[in-house]
Amino acid sequence: MGKRRTGSDMKTGEILISVVVTAYNIEDYLPRCVESLLAQTYPRMEIILVDDGSTDHTPEICERYAKEHEAIRVIHEQNQGPSGARNAGVAIAGGDYIGYVDGDDWIEPGMYEDMLTACTDTGAQIAICAYSQRGAGTENPSFSGEQLVLSREETLELYISGHPRYHIYHSVWSKLFDKKVIEEIRFPHGRKSEDIMYTTQALCRAEKCVFLDTPYYNYRVDRKGSIMNSRLHERRFQDEIPFWKEQAQYLKNMGMEELSRKASYQFYRNMLFYFVDFRDRKMKSSAKELMGLLRNEKEQIRQIYQGEFVASGDKVRMKMALAWPGMYYRLVKLYDKCIVPLR
Repeated sequence: MGKRRTGSDMKTGEILISVVVTAYNIEDYLPRCVESLLAQTYPRMEIILVDDGSTDHTPEICERYAKEHEAIRVIHEQNQGPSGARNAGVAIAGGDYIGYVDGDDWIEPGMYEDMLTACTDTGAQIAICAYSQRGAGTENPSFSGEQLVLSREETLELYISGHPRYHIYHSVWSKLFDKKVIEEIRFPHGRKSEDIMYTTQALCRAEKCVFLDTPYYNYRVDRKGSIMNSRLHERRFQDEIPFWKEQAQYLKNMGMEELSRKASYQFYRNMLFYFVDFRDRKMKSSAKELMGLLRNEKEQIRQIYQGEFVASGDKVRMKMALAWPGMYYRLVKLYDKCIVPLR
């Protein structure tokens, strides 16, 4: 068997992109998603539709598209959630590059051609794009259209610590992966927020990434029945919080001690946002449980918050939240009401 050529060795038009689309009871949304994939300007694509045990007309829609278009393949699975569906799809993918799309979202026509070209032109193993939120009341920032070539260290710093303009989220649907980078990575079966560790591992394996500050992906935020809109307590305590902790430990195990500490810092900052959100939603028992978690890790928080990368305001907020959570919540709401509108 001959040596497999890399993306940089192949002409762009020779490269096959496989896109795995997960679909569960989204008969009203799936056609727009599939049509946006069929409208891609890049010609060499296979679209793998994974019906995750749907009970509406999603399976029939998948089969209809497969009969009409040779580029589309369909898998019908028993319901096992997005993780299992994605694993099943990528297992049969023949592409040199892998993309993921949620079946209730849609993408812009040039997404995969532009992301692939960015990879082959720069030698990056992962392309990352910006996205637009779609739904009632959503607001999106302005986008520069810039393209940033990033080393592994620069990518992870942006991913963990954030940036005022360039946001690298954990979502896999905003990325195009060289298949070699993710060959040994699988989504954790039966878990939600599964992108957190998948993306963390992939970024650690890639020598170079390229970020495109163009919103090629359209993310729907208001669909009823969406996993992201239901069972909030369960999702945060059983999936998100354990994954964020696992991320920090993974980075530490990889020898990235400082980055691991920064990941823990971002985790604790986000927990204060979760606390306020729980209180806003009248989920007082969830807010109480979360504050109990933070108080049990008071010593770890103290150590992390000694870092030079910790903002002084965050130190004050964490001390107040741990000591007087009710007062902290009231002050946050007062600030939102009186100060933010004046900006």
